[in-house]
Amino acid sequence: MEQVVLLAEDGSAIGVEDKAVVHHADTPLHLAFSSYVFDSAGNTVLTRRALHKKTFPGLWTNTCCGHPLPEEDMAQAVLRRLRDELGMSCAEPELLLPAFRYRAEMDGVVENEMCPVFRVLSDDEPNPNPDEVDSTERVPWTEFAESALNGTRVISPWSRLQIAELVKLGPDPLAWPVADRAGLPEAVVLSPLQ
Repeated sequence: MEQVVLLAEDGSAIGVEDKAVVHHADTPLHLAFSSYVFDSAGNTVLTRRALHKKTFPGLWTNTCCGHPLPEEDMAQAVLRRLRDELGMSCAEPELLLPAFRYRAEMDGVVENEMCPVFRVLSDDEPNPNPDEVDSTERVPWTEFAESALNGTRVISPWSRLQIAELVKLGPDPLAWPVADRAGLPEAVVLSPLQ
């Protein structure tokens, strides 16, 4: 049974809960991550969440989200989910937004997460796992960001909030600076890059 890490308001771990039962009308704060895969031309891979997902089914969103297992290195969790959901082989994830946090609700089910955001580089073509992903699309970052922020593209609420922060880093996603790890929640395990 896959478990998620429960968090106190200061970002420290206070326990674990089975992923299958953690999301409901009063979802406790827990640890997650979001990632945006970019190819060498600066395009990003979008995913449409599987239609049977418990939360936000069928919505377009960033490349991949997930939860690190208890004591799992978050970069390795990002790579694990990209392999499992999209069959992609990717470069080492780079931290962009260490302190991102959000709460969103749909049909009485709440997402409530401290959710660091990563950039991942790969020119692999996605091979979606239908248990997780309905479909994918590769789009130029500036086009995607503009359409997400002006409302012409309907996307997940967390992705819209993340994009508003990411565009502050500059127009070229391949040139964004890697963030300082000091802003990460205390519960995050993230080994130093080699």
